[in-house]
Amino acid sequence: MFAVIRSDLHRTATIRSSRIFLLAFVVLGLLIGWVNADSWGLVAGMAAFGLAAMIVAQHHQHRTAVLLHLAVPRRMSVLAGQLIAAAVVTTALVAASGLTLLAGGEADRYRNLLTVVPLMAVFGAAGVTVVRRSTWFFFGCAGWFVFVEGLVGRLQTPLPFTAFLSAGSGDVRGLLLASGWTALAVIAAGFALGRDLTGD
Repeated sequence: MFAVIRSDLHRTATIRSSRIFLLAFVVLGLLIGWVNADSWGLVAGMAAFGLAAMIVAQHHQHRTAVLLHLAVPRRMSVLAGQLIAAAVVTTALVAASGLTLLAGGEADRYRNLLTVVPLMAVFGAAGVTVVRRSTWFFFGCAGWFVFVEGLVGRLQTPLPFTAFLSAGSGDVRGLLLASGWTALAVIAAGFALGRDLTGD
């Protein structure tokens, strides 16, 4: 597990496109947070979710998933390592991008989002472990959020993204629901690990 964590952290920190994205997001987050705290929360949450999913999806996209599982045969250890690495990277990214909120006296909002970001990261990473295709995963999540949670649920039904939004605003019930949805995603990812990797 620790080898997977080190590997994913190293890969994220050393690939040039990843470094450029991380730096650009931190700068953008600092500017947005300086102007509007609500906008920063939305952008930071979406970026954390997307980045966590990409950290895992890149292994399937670049065909390194087979090599990873050959190097670490215990698939649950691989999953745990990837989830922890995704949570660490995204939490650090959001923490750095929100420093202007702290300077502006928005410490509560900053702390609330930092509390839920690891859950969002694990949810995204676990979800893409099930789907394995980042494009399908992102389109599916966008459609789910707009049509199911937005139009049908009116952002009131305790569904995953609604729970994350609620938790990010400091709602304890939303945080508990978000934790439950994250746990379900991890369980689904654990069952999905048994699928063949060579067909991806």
